[in-house]
Amino acid sequence: MLELVAVMDRLRSPGGCPWDLEQTSQSLARYLLEETYEVLEALDSGEREHLREELGDLLLQVVFHARLAEEHPDEPWDIDDVARGIVDKLVSRHPHVFDDAEAGGADDLRAFDVEASWERQKAAEKRRVSLLDGIPAAMPALARADKVLARVERSGLDVAPAGEAEPFGDRLLALVAQARAAGVDSEAALRRATVDLATRIAAAESRPENGSTLQA
Repeated sequence: MLELVAVMDRLRSPGGCPWDLEQTSQSLARYLLEETYEVLEALDSGEREHLREELGDLLLQVVFHARLAEEHPDEPWDIDDVARGIVDKLVSRHPHVFDDAEAGGADDLRAFDVEASWERQKAAEKRRVSLLDGIPAAMPALARADKVLARVERSGLDVAPAGEAEPFGDRLLALVAQARAAGVDSEAALRRATVDLATRIAAAESRPENGSTLQA
C-alpha cells in the first residue's frame, strides 16, 4: 500500500505523467464506475487471479481520489484519513464485537440483527429522516429495488400496495421481493443469467447453419 501511494504521488507530482496530472475527481468518475463493474464481472467469472487484478484497479481509483483530495486548498485529506474513517466506522458499528460489555452476546446474533443495527446507527449518524435517505438514485434499478425493499422490511413500515400505473414495473418489483425472500441477489442473478445467455448466443453464432443469418 505504501508503495502504491508513493507511485501515485510520483505520477501526480511535477515531472510525472501528463495524463494523471490533468485528472480531476469528476474526470475520474467514469473510470471508478467502470472498474466497479469489472470487479463484479470478475466475481461472476469465478477466476481468482482476474478478481485480484480488478480489485487492484479499483483500489487505484480510491488511492487516486485520495491523492487529489490532498491537493485541496482548504479541506485536504489523504488515504490515511480514508482508512482511519472506515476503521472508526467499523468499530463503532460493531459493538457486539469490539465493545467488551456486548461482545459476549455476539454468538447469539443473526446476520439480520447485525444489518438492522448497522442501518439504525447509520441513520442516527447521518441524521436521516426517511428510510429512503442515502439510497443513491443512480444505482442500477434492480439493486436499488432490493435496497429499498430491505429498508422497508427492517422498518416494519406499513406501505400501501402498488397501483396500476406500472404493471410491468410492479411485477419486476415482486420478483425482486421473491428473490430477497429466497436469499438471492437479484442484480447478481440477472448478471449471471445474461452471461449465460451471451455464452449460448456465442455458441449459436458458431454453428455453420447460422452463418448466413449472421451475415444478413
